Amino acid sequence: MLLNELRDYNASLLQTGLFKDYCPNGVQVEGRAEVRRIASGVTASQQVLDAAIAWGADAILVHHGYFWRSEDAAITGIKKRRIAELLHHDVSLLAYHLPLDAHPELGNNARLGKLLGLTEQGRFGEQNIACLGELEPPQTLAQFAAWIGGRLQRVPQVIGDNTKSIRKVAWCSGGAQGYFEEAIARGADAFITGEISEQSFHIANESGVAFIAAGHHATERHGIQALGEHLAERFGLEHKFFDQDNPV
Repeated sequence: MLLNELRDYNASLLQTGLFKDYCPNGVQVEGRAEVRRIASGVTASQQVLDAAIAWGADAILVHHGYFWRSEDAAITGIKKRRIAELLHHDVSLLAYHLPLDAHPELGNNARLGKLLGLTEQGRFGEQNIACLGELEPPQTLAQFAAWIGGRLQRVPQVIGDNTKSIRKVAWCSGGAQGYFEEAIARGADAFITGEISEQSFHIANESGVAFIAAGHHATERHGIQALGEHLAERFGLEHKFFDQDNPV
């Protein structure tokens, strides 16, 4: 398929025009016009780019791309080397941030909930990217944390009473610790996200609601894979996911 067709399909599928994001969603670096092989990865790091290009990717799909609102606009250093490699090999980079978090089927939060066996019952937060649901049957916090660790292949950081029964769960992948208090207000027994802030410890202790930091990377590995698999199946493309483990 043509790169422009891929761009337009993803824009429609993920409804990118509805989001006020911190970076551009869609084609960030333009490569060759025709796309047969698509690679996917969580972040457009040098390691992911090298592996995808060596595999023969025409386009690379990521959740964390370039040109963030708060970063220096100069194309120097690490950014220069990454972009230069893409341009040298005529490979496109397409990035989808909040639209990929929010998608009801392929999104990071939808996939995270499914992976953890949570039944989604509603959404909240900025542009409805965070989820609220139930764990059936309920588990103690210790049991639930062990389950999360097994499913994500990463030991989570847990603040809370390990004997507490967990049924109502709120979650939002990545760095969404700012939604913790809203999750508490909505009656959650536990809140799952990728990272923890200093104040999260105190809020968890004083509210009695557990905070589970399961890893920014670990909670966002599944949406971009799902998008790549969907595109491959729909358009007859080859797809391969390239992971670079990140303890954060």
